[in-house]
Amino acid sequence: MKKEIKFSLVYRDMWQSSGKYQPRVDQLVRIAPLIIEMGCFARVETNGGAFEQVNLLYGENPNKAVRAFTKPFNDAGIQTHMLDRGLNALRMYPVPADVRRLMYKVKHAQGVDITRIFCGLNETRNIIPSIRYALEAGMIPQATLCITHSPVHTVEYYAHIADQLIEAGAPEICLKDMAGIGRPGMLGELTKAIKEKHPDVLIQYHGHSGPGLSMASILEVCENGADIIDVAMEPMSWGKVHPDVISVQAMLRDKGFQVPDINMKAYMKARAMTQEFIDDFLGYFMDPTNKHMSSLLLKCGLPGGMMGSMMADLKGVHSGINMILKSKNQPELSIDDLLVMLFDEVEYVWPKLGYPPLVTPFSQYVKNVALMNVMQLVKGEERWTMIDNHTWDMILGKSGRLPGKLAPEIVELAKSKGYEFVDTDPQSNYPDALDEYRKEMDENGWEYGEDDEELFELAMHDRQYRDYKSGVAKKRFRDELERVKDASMAKSGYSEEEIKKLKRAKADPIIAPSKGQVLWEVSVEGPSSAPFIGRKYQHDEVFCYVSTPWGEYEKVMTGFTGRVVEVCAQQGANVNKGDVIAYIQRSDIFA
Repeated sequence: MKKEIKFSLVYRDMWQSSGKYQPRVDQLVRIAPLIIEMGCFARVETNGGAFEQVNLLYGENPNKAVRAFTKPFNDAGIQTHMLDRGLNALRMYPVPADVRRLMYKVKHAQGVDITRIFCGLNETRNIIPSIRYALEAGMIPQATLCITHSPVHTVEYYAHIADQLIEAGAPEICLKDMAGIGRPGMLGELTKAIKEKHPDVLIQYHGHSGPGLSMASILEVCENGADIIDVAMEPMSWGKVHPDVISVQAMLRDKGFQVPDINMKAYMKARAMTQEFIDDFLGYFMDPTNKHMSSLLLKCGLPGGMMGSMMADLKGVHSGINMILKSKNQPELSIDDLLVMLFDEVEYVWPKLGYPPLVTPFSQYVKNVALMNVMQLVKGEERWTMIDNHTWDMILGKSGRLPGKLAPEIVELAKSKGYEFVDTDPQSNYPDALDEYRKEMDENGWEYGEDDEELFELAMHDRQYRDYKSGVAKKRFRDELERVKDASMAKSGYSEEEIKKLKRAKADPIIAPSKGQVLWEVSVEGPSSAPFIGRKYQHDEVFCYVSTPWGEYEKVMTGFTGRVVEVCAQQGANVNKGDVIAYIQRSDIFA
């Protein structure tokens, strides 16, 4: 019998690789006991990059979500792990050192055991401080190698980086094969090289299934000493996500590895509940192409999780490109034609930009440059004329050292613009900032929160946090959800009037009790306005007022708890007794 292989369920990444949003806290609390009941997971990925932002986009508190989701696993003895982006921490751009340091204290207090620290450039100067911060806070720092396939990304290259990270105190190494393009043979050799030199260091493999190599890669790393494998489960396994735990277990057991049993009754319950979340509302934001595997991903090297945003970009420029071609009497392009052009351009651009591993945020930078180049070439103009500031920061070395050399034409372009290349510690470009955020919280009368978690949230995601506190985020999300629901119904052939009737059929009308003028939000500061779609009312809450001709303000109550699905009378509208003011749905998706 060979060594024991453990499994980690990447529940957060399953969703991020499939669509725009993550489950809400009430859904996470429901699914956690079933994940535990499955009995096969030593670890669960609970939070990290994207998770916190999504909660803020909902208008919900991400700190409550993290605490609620990690607690059942903490109680069951299952380790929880998060994803963090090193210098960028939980966001897409660099973070001051004092905010990074606070993050580990907060996340450890919230119940997160392990932090998976990666840098999209594999820049040790961006990872090593986080190893230190995590150890100081009592977390397990899992240092990460971002895997890609290029002439410079060799076994020797990665093994040298692993040596530095382990020497800095990392007890674990993750092989993060975010695009699934790491060749199985190379991954096996790399695992063996690390294990032979550092036998006590735990190795966890994270491989996406998009291009189709992941099962072979899993077998290779296990044969060469890997300890834990990241897996997914239906209905979100495979496609651009990860292999399913059932298939991985069967393959490894057949090869003689010790692997845990799976409680299939619990698996089927968790599968059904996850599908329920998709059907509830998350599926509206999931690109169906993310369910497809494609060998074309080997050519461009882009992560599967980027395909949704990339397809949205292509659809956005498709008609414009065809208009240009039509004006030149050239044949129009299909979306597939454009996709192949973009893949080819990524393949052209990537080495010229120094082979940055195609992972957040550098995958976005490379993709954006390629897309802009394609558009310029179609217009008959030159490449490289539309490069954004974040990409220039990467090129100039402000994010760290690039793995490969920049093409001479890129170096010349930078010089022609008067830009300077730097090789200083990337963190030195971003001074401490917590005192400024403390000042803002004090001025607003906001609490710092348990373990300073609210202070951290503002400092990490300042714009999204302000929108959450003001209520703008909740309104924006519900408006967006209504739009995509309506668009989905329209795509199915429903007219605007039919959509309205269907919504009303599921809701209760709120009737004007008297003739008069509708007033919303009486006695509040600022202009009064009708509630936004999705606004929740409690059963004992005043819904609105009707100002009667005899000078009384008559309260209108719902009498039940529900959310607004349609407003029929705006602020100041005149209604007759019995007119419908609005429709409220008693039980809806907004838990």
